[in-house]
Amino acid sequence: MINGKKIVVVMPAYNAEKTLEITYKEIYRDFVDEVILVDDNSLDNTKDVSKSLNITTIVHKQNLGYGGNQKSCYLAALKEDADIVIMVHPDYQYTPKLVPAMASMIAFGEYDAVIASRMLTNSALKGGMPLYKYLANKFLTLFQNVFLSQNLSEYHTGFRAFSKDVLKNLPLLECNNDFVFDNEMLALTFYYGYKVGEISCPTKYFPDASSINLKRSIKYGFGVLGVSLGYFLARLSIFKSKIFRKDAKKLNLNDKIEYYYKK
Repeated sequence: MINGKKIVVVMPAYNAEKTLEITYKEIYRDFVDEVILVDDNSLDNTKDVSKSLNITTIVHKQNLGYGGNQKSCYLAALKEDADIVIMVHPDYQYTPKLVPAMASMIAFGEYDAVIASRMLTNSALKGGMPLYKYLANKFLTLFQNVFLSQNLSEYHTGFRAFSKDVLKNLPLLECNNDFVFDNEMLALTFYYGYKVGEISCPTKYFPDASSINLKRSIKYGFGVLGVSLGYFLARLSIFKSKIFRKDAKKLNLNDKIEYYYKK
């Protein structure tokens, strides 16, 4: 807990048995009140490792995709009365040691959301990010800053923190279940007028760290362009987007969630 705010870390997991323990052990439990892992129907023993670490573990009955996994993560955290929710990938690509700093930026009212950026320093390339991903990140970020009228150093990090107000008010149920969910969520945060802060974060690329292949990276890139254009046109009231509209579906804490169960 920080400044009286309950901190919950959520971990969207898929085939993370080799890296889960080392990631979990870097979470400062003096500040974090609860850790929730959602296993997206992994093919390995992720759920067993999670249970052995006494992590609250939710297992999808079927694979719902990265975005679908996050929807379960955020809903589960809100059901536990979280004030601040921080997403940590269990593949150890980002260090959880930054969780207290990110949570503090929200807990003391400076920001509504915080992202851990790999691009504020030279840590991305030093950490092993492939050059084509680095260049694509730079191009897509420039494109989005223009069309979203923002000035972030990157939009594509998976290490993020959100206040409960953000999570309750964004239409997350309308968002994509694939990787572009991350980008939709961040664009929606701006669309709804929330303040987003950044913190510099080192990154690690190694064989056991999760990473999407070139084909899916290209699909993601085109998805990002679509999100940016949709945002831009919606702000001009030219096009009514599926997600950039005030009547889009939000998380409903009173709903019975059929697609996951807790073990």
